Amino acid sequence: MVLFVFFPEPSVSLSEVDIYGFDYDYTLALYSNALDAMIYTTARDFLIEHFKVKHSSGLLMKIDAFHYIQLGTVYRGLNAVPDEEVLKLYEGTHHVPLNQVSGFYGKGPNVKQFMDVFSLPEMTLLAVANDYFISNDIEYEPVHLYRDVSVSEAIGMVHIKGYMYKWIMEDLEKYILRGEETYAVLHRLVSHGKKLFLITNSPFSFVDKGMRYMVGKDWRDFFDVVIVQADKPHFFNDAKPFRRLDSQGDLQWDKINNLEKGQVYKQGNLFDFLRLTGWRGSKVLYFGDHLYSDLADLMLRHGWRTGAIVPELELETKVVNTEQYAQSLTWLQALTGLLERMQMYRDPGSREVLQEWLKEREELRARTKNLFNPQFGSIFRTCHNPTYFSRRLCRFSDLYMASISCLLNYDLSYTFYPRRTPLQHEAPLWMDQLCTGCMKTPFLEEMAHIR
Repeated sequence: MVLFVFFPEPSVSLSEVDIYGFDYDYTLALYSNALDAMIYTTARDFLIEHFKVKHSSGLLMKIDAFHYIQLGTVYRGLNAVPDEEVLKLYEGTHHVPLNQVSGFYGKGPNVKQFMDVFSLPEMTLLAVANDYFISNDIEYEPVHLYRDVSVSEAIGMVHIKGYMYKWIMEDLEKYILRGEETYAVLHRLVSHGKKLFLITNSPFSFVDKGMRYMVGKDWRDFFDVVIVQADKPHFFNDAKPFRRLDSQGDLQWDKINNLEKGQVYKQGNLFDFLRLTGWRGSKVLYFGDHLYSDLADLMLRHGWRTGAIVPELELETKVVNTEQYAQSLTWLQALTGLLERMQMYRDPGSREVLQEWLKEREELRARTKNLFNPQFGSIFRTCHNPTYFSRRLCRFSDLYMASISCLLNYDLSYTFYPRRTPLQHEAPLWMDQLCTGCMKTPFLEEMAHIR
């Protein structure tokens, strides 16, 4: 496996972390792309059967940290929307108003954010259903497609009816990836005296079978507390009591006064969890894959350290470390600096050069975007700004990584320090704003006299 570093926001010292918590799906258990295909196909069939859908504006788009749409990443159904139409839809701008995207859990009145790997089948189904209406000249209100015809409900039924759990449990080898790394992480933490807990929305029978496959039949010995069907994010704010499950998975009726090692608990709430364990503040580090459902409340309201699992980071780091990306980015930054200087000249020759450079700059932007994904580019960055996802990622997580196996690369007393990013007024010269790693390219050495 390729090794990846952490990306801390405030400094994080692992020596101060005594308790490690984990979500299950896409955190302890990483799933193959085959699962996305199964979820999409089943939800599509459910949509056809129950809502008779055969095979606002209804757009899928990428926006940056400041609510600006990245032109060239807007789709209606399966077709790209021209930039001119996007500007017309948003009254001459490509800015999405704050009131449309606000909402603590990522659901504004007109815009929903797709924030995790589980969103991929839903996005695909929305695009395909949207495209069907458009291709067949059927008039429709896009908001109904999502809320009433309910693509969201179709996706939800895959989980509610237990299809996903059934598929994975019947073929663990097909769907679960890198289980041996999960074992290695848990074993290392416990051997260093760390306390571990699990809080997941998945049912015990499903978690138990997956953990037995990855870690072994005694997997519960690693954890001081195991909580299933927690109903996050409501777990963090509701007051449902904990219920204990017996060895057969049946609910017990006794009052829970302690959270005991070796037992399995259902539902509950964070306030009772904190009261019964005494685990508070920055000595707790919790890992999850969903920024809102797993991490936001814990960081903002309870002061826990949080770690976001972002599987796409594996591809992202591979791309940004290629020579092609480094060269493209270097020349893109250089062109930007040259454009800043050339704009003051008004003679025809200079104007012509300026237009050629502007065209080349747009071509370079498209090229670097396509290195990540031809439709949407990087999930972390638009042309020059962080994406809205990146903004929330930095707000709700202290660390982010491709998988929890990254923990194996660091001593448990290691301190992660944030890297200083220059503000615009701190780096007024364009050469100073180039990314680390691009500073010693032959081109820059030759062009250094421009400064």
